[in-house]
Amino acid sequence: MEPSILIAKITAVIYLSASLGGFFSRDYYRRLAEDMYKNATLTYMMGFITVILGFLIVHYHNLWVRDWTVLVTIIGWLALIKGILIIVFPKFMQRLSEPFLTERVLKIIPYVTLFLGLLFGYFGFVRGSV
Repeated sequence: MEPSILIAKITAVIYLSASLGGFFSRDYYRRLAEDMYKNATLTYMMGFITVILGFLIVHYHNLWVRDWTVLVTIIGWLALIKGILIIVFPKFMQRLSEPFLTERVLKIIPYVTLFLGLLFGYFGFVRGSV
């Protein structure tokens, strides 16, 4: 299987799961967002895992082309950079994240992740199987 399609499928499942969780377990996800940076070990592990995932995507899929697969590359680079910043500057990343943890934004995030999940799902499961 082509790496673009595999990564699109994995990304679709993650985004769709997060979206459904945001719709059906809103209070849980609100607490999750509030607690994300309160535990130093959890914050470090979050950065560590994000670096690994971002690095793997960038290593195996660093394609700057004019089609949908560039979205996979962009996701990889964003994850890698975010993970590094979480490890190196955790308090800065916490402050940077705070505007995204407001009640209004937390209501919008499930729709954004639903859109991204459907987009990557289309390219991974529908268009990728043709």
